[in-house]
Amino acid sequence: MKKILMMMLALGMVYGVSAQRIVHGGGVYYGGPRVYVGVGAYGPFYNPFYYPFYYPYGYYNRPSKLDLKIQDIKNDYRDRIWSVKHDSSLTHKERRQQVHMLKEQRDRDVQDARRNYYKSY
Repeated sequence: MKKILMMMLALGMVYGVSAQRIVHGGGVYYGGPRVYVGVGAYGPFYNPFYYPFYYPYGYYNRPSKLDLKIQDIKNDYRDRIWSVKHDSSLTHKERRQQVHMLKEQRDRDVQDARRNYYKSY
């Protein structure tokens, strides 16, 4: 009787664990890897030597020239803002004013870059 009870308990635990589902990003995800089988070099494929969290080479979207230009503008202004924030020769009020001015200029430059990018095409 004890053996039967233990087997039923073990079976119940296995059944309970296998019935679990993972909520992933608002939807329900029932776990397990997604495996693709392709013919030759066509379509996605499963490679056991590949890191499972990234797509195979060539399956990513490259940033556009506009995205790269905006990222460049933001990096430039981030450096300028950091320099102003760490400038000890300015008073606190002057720092705030200059940071505010730089953020407005950054937003204007990003907007101009978008406008000029779409006008050029």
